[in-house]
Amino acid sequence: MLKILIAEDDLISRKFLSKFLSQYGECDIVVDGLEAIDAYMLAMREKKPYDLICLDIMMPKLDGVRVLKAIRDMETQKFILPEKRVKIIMITALAEAELVQTAFQYGCEAYASKPINIDKFVEVMEKLELIPKKESEH
Repeated sequence: MLKILIAEDDLISRKFLSKFLSQYGECDIVVDGLEAIDAYMLAMREKKPYDLICLDIMMPKLDGVRVLKAIRDMETQKFILPEKRVKIIMITALAEAELVQTAFQYGCEAYASKPINIDKFVEVMEKLELIPKKESEH
């Protein structure tokens, strides 16, 4: 079972993501960027790091891109190897091309546009080796 953090200020997106992702693991939910960083640090302190963080790009207090950068900086300070870092998928409503580009520079693994396409999201999770690939139906 995965340990998942969903950082999303939009209620509908939050409910949708937690309902969908709860089949893969335990989901913690936060509604802004500062809570996301707190949750990440708490998980690290408890030695129960997240496997996946879904970060909304546009959030109150601290946007997703800043949260992403803060998490990657903390991982660097703790000498966490790249392959051991938490997988981060950015969630974006608009085609925020520049922000998505910045997010990739800071080290996110993927992004998903709203409304979220479940099939594509599952594909991304398989690519990131968070879940096993489904056998093709042939």
